[in-house]
Amino acid sequence: MSGQRKMAEESLLRLREQSKQRYVAPYDIAVIYAGLKDTDQTFKYLEMAYQDRSFWMIWLRMDPRFDSIRADPRYQDLLRRMRLTF
Repeated sequence: MSGQRKMAEESLLRLREQSKQRYVAPYDIAVIYAGLKDTDQTFKYLEMAYQDRSFWMIWLRMDPRFDSIRADPRYQDLLRRMRLTF
């Protein structure tokens, strides 16, 4: 989001390496992909976070880092499944 694409890509590589040895929250990876404007990967990792019942998913509706995906029907579907819609 800050225009530091190289740093974000390096963070993704680091998290993937760490995930080979310990749990890395898919929500954290989704945040990076959202910043990179990679919508499909963002939803892939949000879906993983949903399946993991990640605590962080309760913030999905308010987290400004996901503003770029709010118009996507997959976002509304995810909120509906989490019962976070009004």
